[in-house]
Amino acid sequence: MPCSDSSSGLNIWLDANDRFLKFDFAKITCSSEIKGTTGYSRFCVGLTLPEILDHSFLSLVESLNLQADEEQQFILHLEWEALRSGIAQYLGVERDDIDRERCQITSIEHTGEGIEISEVVLPPKELPKILPCSLGDKPA
Repeated sequence: MPCSDSSSGLNIWLDANDRFLKFDFAKITCSSEIKGTTGYSRFCVGLTLPEILDHSFLSLVESLNLQADEEQQFILHLEWEALRSGIAQYLGVERDDIDRERCQITSIEHTGEGIEISEVVLPPKELPKILPCSLGDKPA
């Protein structure tokens, strides 16, 4: 699923008190958009930003009941990594367990209803060895 020429985007919405409202995550890969449908955004509604930063990936897999779904776990990991990076940058927090290089805030908009943070997510420097989707069904 991961492609080196793909891009991702994340928009985060907060209320006026910096409490989480929602996020929209989209990844473009092989000319197909993958939208975050893991339930992670709903899970975070109303939480403070430090609470979201403290979620471990494995606890989220269990809380969202995704143990048996590797594809949803992959998408959750992308969402989790991008959301935590955006929040850490917004708060000015440095943590060893958050990659601030791959995820970069492009804008922060304050409105009467709250705050919208937009970020771009760059592909990882090293991708796992995988076959392109177009070769997946061909005999070796």
